Amino acid sequence: MQSLLILIPIALVFVVIAIGIFFWAVRSGQYDDLDTEARRILFEEDPAKQAPSAIEENDSVSSKK
Repeated sequence: MQSLLILIPIALVFVVIAIGIFFWAVRSGQYDDLDTEARRILFEEDPAKQAPSAIEENDSVSSKK
């Protein structure tokens, strides 16, 4: 019974933190556009089909890392 006196306030603190993080994510726009990111992985173009300047740009970025 005494453990409930400790566990209930801890659980309430976790709930308040989780709700705070959720509302922060909503306000910062994390859930604004869910469809574009879900489709991006399905329709990514092949690098061979990109313009030559885009391929050179990707190579120069990857060589800098």
